[in-house]
Amino acid sequence: MGTHLIAIFAIMPYVLALDNGLALTPPMGWLTWQRFRCITDCDKYPNECISESLIKRMADIMVNEGYSHAGYKYVGIDDCWLEKTRDANGRLVPDRKRFPNGMKAVADYLHDLGLKFALYQDYGTKTCAGYPGVLGHEAVDVQTFAEWEVDYIKLDGCNVNVSKMDTGYPEFGKLMNESGRPMVYSCSWPAYQNKPDYASISKHCNMWRNWDDIQDSWASLTTIMSWFAEKQEEIAKYAGPGRWNDPDMLLIGNFGLSLDQARVQMAVWSILAAPLLMSVDLATIRPEFKEVLLNKDIIAIDQDELGKQGLMVWNKAKCEIWTRELVDGIAVAFVSKRDDGAPHTVDVTTEDMKIPPTTYHIQDLYKDGHNFKFDCKGNFTTRINPSGVRFYKFIPIKGNEVDSPSITYI
Repeated sequence: MGTHLIAIFAIMPYVLALDNGLALTPPMGWLTWQRFRCITDCDKYPNECISESLIKRMADIMVNEGYSHAGYKYVGIDDCWLEKTRDANGRLVPDRKRFPNGMKAVADYLHDLGLKFALYQDYGTKTCAGYPGVLGHEAVDVQTFAEWEVDYIKLDGCNVNVSKMDTGYPEFGKLMNESGRPMVYSCSWPAYQNKPDYASISKHCNMWRNWDDIQDSWASLTTIMSWFAEKQEEIAKYAGPGRWNDPDMLLIGNFGLSLDQARVQMAVWSILAAPLLMSVDLATIRPEFKEVLLNKDIIAIDQDELGKQGLMVWNKAKCEIWTRELVDGIAVAFVSKRDDGAPHTVDVTTEDMKIPPTTYHIQDLYKDGHNFKFDCKGNFTTRINPSGVRFYKFIPIKGNEVDSPSITYI
């Protein structure tokens, strides 16, 4: 792909991933937390409470409206699914009113639809919302999850001494591997530490929450983007098939983002090779946001089999360029963090974008029309809406290595 990409992407050899053969591309699915939080009053909020009914309704929509076909396979219950105490045998008990048929019945329902079951727990004595955690019950809880046929465990890090995490999270993963049940392991381990050992984390977890929880706002989204840009030299080298940095859930379709801002998140998350975990009421989502979530070309960027995390490579005048090397090309996102009321023109070069000067097909991933210019001297011009994005895939034309770039449009 040329020396430009070698310079920007050559970052230390990969380490061995968790040896379970799972999450070879970033997991995709739907989780309860961002939209439905810890709503447990089903009498007052019957369509929003964390319950068997909610999970089944969202799963049905995922299958019937194309989300599963697009790649969103995991259906995840976050915190607040439990009774407040364990049973007489020390086992976890799902809330008897909200999950009257138990978790194995939920798993069976999802599996019958061709979906997978994701479930939250916490490494501490209690979950973040105060329900029983796994600490002191690790073996029996893993056995329980395997019996329930869970496919993915998210293990949070509340209510535990942080010093225990460097040994405790790997030990829990070992129990998962020994259970005989293949389960994706999502760790919140580094999010609670000042100096995470990413070499160890990437060896023992399929994915890991790096930093702060995302909230339903543009301010929260851009803060997380900035953190990932600032830390990219430290963390990007550990991402790859079977192990992924996780900037948290997709806000798309909820209350806090405009359509342009939603498109920014989808683009940047795909550059980051991030898990695509929706958390939205799929029964009420507006069509324009659904279209963003189902954009097959951007999903293909996220799921690219090369598995290299992209980087922010340019940052001027409150505009950024994010670039990711792919199996068959390069994805380039132009992001504006401006708020001055008119589209902003960005003039850059192939060097700025960190792509080789050659002949390309250029694919506009949001199909906004031919909103760019690319001349024979390698100058690229586009206009970006305030808090918006332009997103392109540059596909080199084989056998046309040239000193001056040129393009064809697709």
